[in-house]
Amino acid sequence: MRHLLKPLRHNCRRLRWAHHRAQKAAASPSPPPRPPRPPPKPESLTFHDHSWEDPYSWMSKLNDKVAMRHLDMYMEQEEKYTEATMSGTDRFQSKLQSEMASRFASDLSTPPLRWGPWLYYRRVEEGKQFPVLCRRLASLNDEFISHKSPSAGFDFTSGKRIEQKLLDYNREAQRFGGYAYEELSEVSPDHRFIAYTIKPQADRVSDLAWAKDGQALLYVVTDQNKRPCRIYCSMIGSTDDDFLILEEPDENVYVNIRHTKDFRFVTVHTFSTASSKVFLINAADPLSGVNLVWECEGISHGILEHHQGYLYLFTDAAKEGQSVDYHYLLRSHLDSSSSPRTWESVFTDDPDWVVEDLDFSHTHLVVTLREGRNFRLCSVTLPLPAGKGPVHLKELHPQFLPLPKYVSQISPGPNYDYHSSKMRFTISSPVMPDAVVDYDLSNGEWNIVQQQNILHERTRVLYGTASSASINEETLNSKTSNPSNEVNSDDDQLWNGLSEFYACEQYNVASYDGVLLPLTVVYSRKNKKEDQNPGLLHVHGTYGELLDKRWRSELKSLLDRGWIIAYADVRGGGGGGKKWHHDGRRTKKINSIKDYISCANFLVDKEIVHENKLAGWGYSAGGLVVASAINQSPHLFKAAILKVPFLDPTNTLLYPILPLTAADYEEFGYPGDIADFHAIRDYSPYDNIQKDVLYPAVMVSSSFNTRFGVWEAAKWVARVRELTIYDQKRPILLNLTTDIVEENRYLQCKESALESAFLIKVMES
Repeated sequence: MRHLLKPLRHNCRRLRWAHHRAQKAAASPSPPPRPPRPPPKPESLTFHDHSWEDPYSWMSKLNDKVAMRHLDMYMEQEEKYTEATMSGTDRFQSKLQSEMASRFASDLSTPPLRWGPWLYYRRVEEGKQFPVLCRRLASLNDEFISHKSPSAGFDFTSGKRIEQKLLDYNREAQRFGGYAYEELSEVSPDHRFIAYTIKPQADRVSDLAWAKDGQALLYVVTDQNKRPCRIYCSMIGSTDDDFLILEEPDENVYVNIRHTKDFRFVTVHTFSTASSKVFLINAADPLSGVNLVWECEGISHGILEHHQGYLYLFTDAAKEGQSVDYHYLLRSHLDSSSSPRTWESVFTDDPDWVVEDLDFSHTHLVVTLREGRNFRLCSVTLPLPAGKGPVHLKELHPQFLPLPKYVSQISPGPNYDYHSSKMRFTISSPVMPDAVVDYDLSNGEWNIVQQQNILHERTRVLYGTASSASINEETLNSKTSNPSNEVNSDDDQLWNGLSEFYACEQYNVASYDGVLLPLTVVYSRKNKKEDQNPGLLHVHGTYGELLDKRWRSELKSLLDRGWIIAYADVRGGGGGGKKWHHDGRRTKKINSIKDYISCANFLVDKEIVHENKLAGWGYSAGGLVVASAINQSPHLFKAAILKVPFLDPTNTLLYPILPLTAADYEEFGYPGDIADFHAIRDYSPYDNIQKDVLYPAVMVSSSFNTRFGVWEAAKWVARVRELTIYDQKRPILLNLTTDIVEENRYLQCKESALESAFLIKVMES
């Protein structure tokens, strides 16, 4: 349920530079290129009791035409410098790109998802850039596995086309100037309509929910700051203006909506730093009003479901004024007349079994649990016993569902069919390609419906792998000696895991203050050599989000060349409860950075990675952690990759160019709070670059259409070059990309090949 709380994406001007690099003919050796040096134009700033100068503030003045012309010219220089610096690796990049492209699945269809009488799926037609949303009647093809069987939805036996194309994003791209990124889509419960938005043209709609059995559509509209604040209802077929259901005038309050899985209600969640509230709208009569059912002080998650006359609320709100370190489940009778409504806890608290997520069907509740740092998945039969107060989950005789080794994430599928006995989850691991698994909750059988075959020399069947190996509590208890708690510890072959070729090791690393940090290390069993291997250390450490430790096929090119891939779960990230998150944000953000440095030192001290061959990797706010760690310990790193990084928090939080949310300030600090302000100044990558020190080689990738504007990356790059020691073997590169990279697999391969070539070039220099 928590996966339904999605942050808004921000859009800015389109990057005008084309994403390509000219192929250059072999030429005689030329002098090494010199990096661009944009002119500093210091601007004096004062806030609270602190004054400072920003020499490159002009890069962020988007309304200054002269400054923007200078920025355009500077960006062109940066692009040429990156091309010149990497020109000697053109053939190697092509080789890497070919390797990575060959690992992409040839079948680009998503596995069909059954909802009612229909199978819904997406597929990419040969030679097309964008997918097509399709469906077909399940009764016409019960054994449907992929769009190739029968080809493109044509039944050669009957001579009839059985596929319906619902939405062709290639045609949408033609309508919208070659760009068709889908933000939202929802099929109506009667299967007659589909509502969808296309970015960036329809970026004012942030949420959709069907009501009245598909006869009404509710949607949320944002204001000029992209704050979701108004809910409208559109009656299908009506010529009347859409009806305004709710408007939130407070600029600090955000609104989102979703329907309950049985489509009985539409829930409204409003939240700010002051309070969080949940309202109900009767889906059968969406104009009948909005009814408050729950509220609490402060910002909190609150996802509401309905099941057989009871409301269930999954939340992390404080209990009796005391902050809690976990999510928990509450229940209230739908017809409760008490004011305020009475809620009771469903499960007794158990620090050993932390509930991470929930998903409801008509007959079962599926629970994602965390034991320490290990994930487990179980189901219990509904309805839950009523009138007995909180019960321990074990008393409900949970059926534990099979999982592979080293599970790093369990992601719920859409699971639209409330009355189905099957639920779909994507199971992720550092040493297994993502497995899309259907679990039959009625009998415990499981089925891998989609998984990529990375090792082509294997001849395993990767579609339709089935097992009836459901696990009960007694079986589980018989395996208590297994430290990782996976229930299918001997079934790596069933899960198509890669443990035969790639090892996954997990460590607990002591940080500067004694707190133990989970560190995951992956390497090729064939190519690891003691104290000789280069390493790449990933981090995120923000918003309480899990660090992405999924198997990524592009990293195979590094693993097979002897690289160590490591993942540092630092404070500020997810997987350790609310306290773990809060201990790495605002005035404690410095913990995230020191934790990352501790993990880097561990890799070197334990000779897992060669002391002069460690690289850092951070995406978005993870880039802030890596860049700050470089400021504090530049000698630790030989190279770094920063992707669309957050590098100038002082100016971004003080003078936001792109709208920020309450969650952003809760994460990085409120500059108006003097303690937060000083903490921001202390951890800011842009404001703490060391002078006259040799920095590692860094490739910074950014574009205008990012959460943190390209000017942040440009300012940081310029200032590092200005202050630090220049070494042509350790270049600071600014790599300009476009937002289309996210949707284009060819460009993804090209970018990954460039980054890998950069890392290998630096390590071998």
